[in-house]
This record gives sequence, structure tokens and C-alpha cells, in this order.
Amino acid sequence: MGGLSFPQEEDRELAGRIYRFFILLMIGLTALLFRAWNLQVSQGPYYLELSENNRLRVVATPPPRGRIYDRHGALLVNNAPSFNLYLVLGDIPELEPVIDYLVGIIEMTPEDVSGLIEERKKSDPYYPIKIKEGLSMREVAVIEGHGLQLPGVKIEAEFRRDAISGTLAAHLLGYVGEVTRDQLKNKRYEQLKGGTIIGQFGVEQSYDSILRGTPGEKKIEVDVLGHERQVVKEILPQRGNDIYLALDLDLQKAAEVALSNKPGAIVALNPKNGDVLAMVSHPAFDPNIMSGGVSTKNWKALIEDKDRPLTNRVIRGQYPPGSTFKIVLGAALLETKTVSASDTIQCKGTIRFGERNFNDWKKWGHGKTDLHKSLVESCDVYYYEMGLKLGVNTIEKYSRLFGFGKPTGIELAYEKGGLIPTTTWKKEKFNEPWYPGETLSVSIGQGYVSATPLQLATMIAAVAGEGIWHTPRLLIKTRDNKTDMFRDVQAFSGRQIPISKKSLETIKHALAGVISDPHGTARKSQSSTVDIGGKTGTAQVVGRASFEFEDVPEELADHAWFVAFAPVENPEIAIVVLVENGGHGGSAAAPLARDIIEAYFKAKEEKPSTVETHEKRPINMGQNDSIEETHG
Repeated sequence: MGGLSFPQEEDRELAGRIYRFFILLMIGLTALLFRAWNLQVSQGPYYLELSENNRLRVVATPPPRGRIYDRHGALLVNNAPSFNLYLVLGDIPELEPVIDYLVGIIEMTPEDVSGLIEERKKSDPYYPIKIKEGLSMREVAVIEGHGLQLPGVKIEAEFRRDAISGTLAAHLLGYVGEVTRDQLKNKRYEQLKGGTIIGQFGVEQSYDSILRGTPGEKKIEVDVLGHERQVVKEILPQRGNDIYLALDLDLQKAAEVALSNKPGAIVALNPKNGDVLAMVSHPAFDPNIMSGGVSTKNWKALIEDKDRPLTNRVIRGQYPPGSTFKIVLGAALLETKTVSASDTIQCKGTIRFGERNFNDWKKWGHGKTDLHKSLVESCDVYYYEMGLKLGVNTIEKYSRLFGFGKPTGIELAYEKGGLIPTTTWKKEKFNEPWYPGETLSVSIGQGYVSATPLQLATMIAAVAGEGIWHTPRLLIKTRDNKTDMFRDVQAFSGRQIPISKKSLETIKHALAGVISDPHGTARKSQSSTVDIGGKTGTAQVVGRASFEFEDVPEELADHAWFVAFAPVENPEIAIVVLVENGGHGGSAAAPLARDIIEAYFKAKEEKPSTVETHEKRPINMGQNDSIEETHG
């Protein structure tokens, strides 16, 4: 009977199977319900955000920057339409094939693209990363035509910065670029978002808060590839305000032409208020290339270029001022009453001090020489003797009165202050005493002395402007683009140098003789249209004892200086010309200054002095062991 089964046993077995199935079913349903709760309640916001990002996104729209004009309303920097290429990493399943495809179209290397992605990517995978500005119409057509093969690739019609005249005034105007990670840590930029375009150099950087504008935003609907389908909502960006510089475009052009392709610097100021009328530094760079996003390769080439095209020589070049420094010595001699203007020395072409001869640039000497003649003919022996009488500390004191030894305060970043030595400075720097022989070098603007072209410009402007020293001014007006109202920017208050009017007049009279006197060192640069006063300077790069004159390599040849003002009576312009390794100031620099000054007065007859405005409202806004032939 053991092979038989009873109905009761079969019913119990069936009931057990049903029970177990029911238990498994309940467990499965519970798991499904928990998963559904987890997805919809616990992680609902997260997946909702992902879903929204796959359909709706909010993207920032950059504002056009304010325009930059010269003092007469000539446009210097504008905004030009530009097609820009972006990548949205969250929409790209495989990045490498997309990059490989793009580089064949946009003429960039995979390394360049990868480098930009690494530099600019954010924690948000849907943040657009700019890869290239200024796409050509061919590039736009090809990329748009292959949209299905390029998920996460988008092209935006935006504005790019456009320096109208390319390299003209490049170091003054500067360039823009995306805010860097380091800059975002700075209080000045901490309120900005990554990817914001800011001024990185020059005026663009100095007045960025005025020029930048306010970004807008738009909510867009995208497809599965991240491509925009429609705009759901949009807040328009607000363009930055315009600025008007003290710069005179025509004078800037004349200065650029005068310096040509020579390395050096030119700066012109209004001696009455410190307005910067022209600023040239050569060699230069193209701000449009820099603002468009320079490649790693090109950036490296720029910073390693031995000619230093990125250096603004006007504010960062530190050179021996040579014989232009004799103006300061002349003022110190008169004010300290070390000598009178009529006291003379006998210059025989050399002076013996210790075991060395200190030679004049004029081998046979200047003969009987007083202060006037010492400036007109740039007599070195006169200043050797007078420098010893003054002493280095007195020379330093009067140098600082004229703005040497510290930055001028111009509103440009990275300005350097040059060096005026003292006995204390040398002790602290080298733990050595000051030797009297070193004072002879300092007396003719050599040795440890160094200055920037802008410092020399403020010095000669103060001499021309009745002893009032002005901080150089760049910005003269702004225009609010919401109201179209103009506002004046107040000039900096001038500082009266404690030099008597009589002393200044004595020096100015001598500086006029530098050009008008038959024996003046710049007599060949007389102008037929305006009386010019000035001082030549020839600054040694290396001691004469190291080379015969004709054998000096070009890169070690003397720097040529000329500081000038015009007209002699009631001056309107002060100018400094530096030609690096140009030779003598009288032959290499003075003619350039004359041409620029004549261009200024010619242009002045053809246009008003300042831009017309609607409403004006003030706002706050090494040393050498041998000194020979240092011909002024």
C-alpha cells in the first residue's frame, strides 16, 4: 500500500507550494515597491534633475563688453560676432572619437582640445566648455551637418573682443580671457562663475568691472544628443559700460610709426594733468589672438620669445636713465645751493678718482662749463664732480621728489618702480659699504640706477608743468549703456615738487638749448613748427672696457633716450622715447620725438581737444666698472 498517496497528503503538498509561491511573490512585490519608493521619493530629486538636464537646461549667456574709445571718440576696441564651439561632456558617451572627429575640422591638435577640457571642465558635466572662438563658416557648416555623429557638440553665436587696429596700443589696451581657477579664489572675482570672460591684461583688466557687463540666462529644451531645440525662457544679458581713454589715436599711430620695428618704448603725457596721450611698447602682440584663446604651443612661444613681446616696456622695462638723469642732478645742485648756475668747472675730458679714470663722452672735453652748458652739451665730467659734492643720499632724495624709485601709480597691473640706491640700501643688499666711486656712476644715470620710461615721462612732465608731478591718468570718461549718460572721471591731484620756480626756469632754459644751441646734443632735431626742450641720454648696457666700440654686439649696444616737451613756453605735451640698443640718444631717439611732437600739433589743428559728452558728473572710480663715452 506504500505506493499509494492519499488525497489529504496531496492537498497539503499543494498548499505548501502555493504558500511558498505567495511568500516569494510578496518578497518580490515588496522589493519592487521599495525600489519604486527609493527611485521616486528617496532619490527622486536626483533623477528628476537628470531628467530635466536631458530635456531642460539653464545656460548662461555672456554679455557683450563695453567698448573702448580714445579721447576724441575714435573706437579702439569693439565686439564682433563670433561662432564659438563648445563641448558638453555629460552628453558625450565617448569623448575620444568626438575629439578625433573635431580636430580634423577645426585645425587644432587632440592635445590642445584635451588640454582645454582639463583646464576648463567643472564638476557639473553639463557645463559647456569653450573649445574654439571664431569658427569659419565652413567649420560651422561641417559641424552642423554632422550633428548626429557629434553628441554634446554645440555652436553658439556670441561676441568676441575685437581690437580694431590689431597690435596698435596692444600693451595699453590688453586682452580678455576666461577667469582662471586661481582668480576665482581672489576676492575681486569670487562672485563670478567659471567660464566668465574678464580682462586679463592692460586697460581690459584695470577697468574690467566697468566693461564686463551682467550675464543673462536662458532655459532651453534639448534633444537626446544635447542639441538645443527651443528656448523656453530667456533673460537678456546687459552690455558693459563704455570707457573713454586719455589716449589720442592719431598721436598713438604717429608714435607707432616713428618707433617702427625697433625694440623700445614711447610714452607721451599732458604735463598739465598727467593724461596718457600715447603709449607704445615694441615688439607687440595681437590682442585679438590672445582674447580668442591662444593655444598652449603659441603661448609657450610668446613667453619664451627673447624679444619679450608680452612685456610692457613702458611700465616694466627698467633701464639706466643715462644723461636724462642729469636733470635731477641739476635741480638738486640749485636747490641745495651746492653751486650756483654760474659756477664753472674745467672739463678736460676725464677725471681721475682713486686708481681709475672716468671719461667724458667727448674725448677732448668741454672746456669751461657751467650748469647751462653741462645740460646743453651733456658734460659728464661736470656731473662726476658735482655728484661727489652732493653725495648719493642727497641724489636719492631729489630723485624721489621727481618720481623715481617707486611705481608712478598708473592704473595698470605689474608696474615696476626702478631703483635709486643709497648707502643704507647697499649695506642691506650686499652687506658692503658705499664707495665714493660708485657715486660718479650714479651721477650720470648709470651704475645701480634704473628707471622705467613712464617714470622718466612723469619727471620731464613735472619739469614742463611748473614743478607739479601728476600720477599718469588713463580713464577720462565712462558712458552708462542703460541711460546713455556720460560721466567724467576726475584727474588725480598733482603734487608740487619743492623746487623753486627760478631753479625750474634755469633748467628749462638749458633744455631748450639742447635743441636750439649750435652745440646742443639734439641740435639736429630742431622743429620748424614748434620750439622743443629736451634732454638726450645714452645708457650703457655693458662697460666700454669690455669691447672696442665697433665690436659691440647689437644686443649690448647702448640704449638711446630722449625726454622732451613742447612748446617751451606753456608746454602741452611731454614725451619720452627709448630705443633699445639704438646708440646715441641725439641721433636715434631725438628725431623720433620731434616727428611725434610735430604730428601732435598738426592733428590738434584739425580736431577738438576732448570728446563731446551729454552730461558730466564726477565719479570715484647692474652696475659697471668702467664709465666711458656716455654721450647724452
